[in-house]
Amino acid sequence: MAFLNKLGSMMRQSISQKGLPWSTDDQTLRDAFSGYGEVTEARVIMDRETGRSRGFGFVSFDSTESASEAVSAMDGQELGGRNVRVTFAEERSRPPRTYNDDYQGSRGYDN
Repeated sequence: MAFLNKLGSMMRQSISQKGLPWSTDDQTLRDAFSGYGEVTEARVIMDRETGRSRGFGFVSFDSTESASEAVSAMDGQELGGRNVRVTFAEERSRPPRTYNDDYQGSRGYDN
């Protein structure tokens, strides 16, 4: 139970930003949120194929209080000419694992 409390606390230290300008990079994101507390990580999510920003990112703070202050102050505010949506980050749910159809149970023996 203590682990779950710690995990929940860590999630409350991370915030997500949606609607970021395409020109936003990790350092720009860090700079925009560093006035609310110590930023431990700032990351803009990039498209793997194009290398361009996907328009959202995450910022982690050293405390829940800093994250809460950033959410209150920055939600709906303009960043680089666009109004951004700032919320507490939620843990991404993973899809259930399924049987790999390509594998088909082969053990590597020649028939």
